[in-house]
Amino acid sequence: MDNRVDPLPVSERIPTLDIVRGFALLGILIMNMPGFTNSFFIEADGSHLWTQPWDQGAELVRDMLFSGKFNSMFSLLFGIGFTIQLGRLQQREPERATAIYTRRLLALFAFGLIHAMVFWTGDVLHIYALLGFLLLLLRNVSNRTVVVLIALCLLYPAVSGIVRLLVVTPEMVKADTVVFQAWEASNNAAYGHGSFLAAAAEHAREVLFFYTYPRAIWGTVGFYVLMTTTMLIGFLVGRNGWVRRIPELMPLIKRLQWWTLGIGIVCALIFGILGEMNRAPGPTPIKIVISIAYVVCRISLMMFYVLTITRLAQLPAWQRIFAPMAAAGRMPLTNYLMQTLIATTIFYGWGFGMWGRMGPAAGLALSFAIFFVVQVPLSLWWLKRFDMGPMEWLWRYLTYGHRPAMAHAGRNVGTSTS
Repeated sequence: MDNRVDPLPVSERIPTLDIVRGFALLGILIMNMPGFTNSFFIEADGSHLWTQPWDQGAELVRDMLFSGKFNSMFSLLFGIGFTIQLGRLQQREPERATAIYTRRLLALFAFGLIHAMVFWTGDVLHIYALLGFLLLLLRNVSNRTVVVLIALCLLYPAVSGIVRLLVVTPEMVKADTVVFQAWEASNNAAYGHGSFLAAAAEHAREVLFFYTYPRAIWGTVGFYVLMTTTMLIGFLVGRNGWVRRIPELMPLIKRLQWWTLGIGIVCALIFGILGEMNRAPGPTPIKIVISIAYVVCRISLMMFYVLTITRLAQLPAWQRIFAPMAAAGRMPLTNYLMQTLIATTIFYGWGFGMWGRMGPAAGLALSFAIFFVVQVPLSLWWLKRFDMGPMEWLWRYLTYGHRPAMAHAGRNVGTSTS
């Protein structure tokens, strides 16, 4: 008897999700670009590294319209994908579905850990994998429980901000600033001038720092909570089958689209303007307002983007326009890791050595260039020949335990009914 379990066929893909995933990849590159070009610890004292008005304007636009919206979009898609993938596995292999999905998460965690510890500290894959195990634990809870958990996550910024006011002293802030500035100098040496091995060693040290230094752990936990919030929203969307009911839900989608835009813009202005006026390190009451506005803006604008793309993706003309984005979205792991490969080659000392030389405005332009000039054409070219990206193939191989078929004959990219 053959106990082999094959991966799901390409024909079962949902094109709207691939399109949204493609846009998420573009947004993630835009928001990750500062971390590719400079240390995560720059401006620890509240100063401006980039003083030109076009750079400060680009930085403000990036923070208000992109920052946090697209990794949230990816975590939303992860939550939706979890319900679809696990549900299909349970239909095909009810006794082995959880074990297979566990192998999928372990493989993703391995990819993320290697990515973070060797290539780039800002990896998010290992976080998605760990939160995937949380979804496994929650897969049988009620919708009401999921909604309560989302509400608790949304309360976290206010609670965290109040606790910071109570426990963080000016002396602690000064000490942290000194630590962060030392890390900035260390990053500049390793990433800007060091060898590949020196950069890898720095990444490993940096990852451990974010998970061990007390105030860094605080920020790490906050990021996990943000990712959990949108992953749970995606989990709720997926388990209720709303993705399959888009035409039926279109009146609600239209209403939500404009409500999320309005709320998102208002909150973006609040945290963008107030944040610029309160750059000095250390907790203050106004920073609690800024933090809450940031979280609400992050979720609202992300939902506006998703709803807008979803509406347009139902129209044949826009399906053709979005086909290149769908191609990129069919290779999310490959393209995400490729972004690190391209950017670190450009900026790190072992590559072209552009570390610290590119401001936010040029970084924003470079992000669009990398995505549309390199990644989208490569995705289209690859998918004319193969069913999946190379890293997606490896991920499936590690998940299912045998080599899935990759090549296909004559399928046109972006025209399947998946």
